[in-house]
Amino acid sequence: MQPSPSAESEHPDDVASVADDGGATITPYRDGPLIVRGDFRLIDQDGAEIDPGRRTIALCRCGKSGIKPFCDGTHKRAGFSAPSAPSRPRPAAHLRAAGDAED
Repeated sequence: MQPSPSAESEHPDDVASVADDGGATITPYRDGPLIVRGDFRLIDQDGAEIDPGRRTIALCRCGKSGIKPFCDGTHKRAGFSAPSAPSRPRPAAHLRAAGDAED
């Protein structure tokens, strides 16, 4: 199975393409997939590696893709809606921010 070609064409590289440390970046796109860029390994729940075939892929967030775990664009027809950022901060973010203020 091939990853979605939309991973590169639908979501331009206006976001930093690779983390500063040479690792991967994961960007949730509003009403769309998770875009993964950089050096990463994709492993299924049984521990088998999935070859993505490229360094930029789109992972399905809507659950309707015919080529899971990759996005095939079905989210558009399905009317999938999700923000790019969390609607509220995670509790750990509050703890981390408080700890930084004490330094």
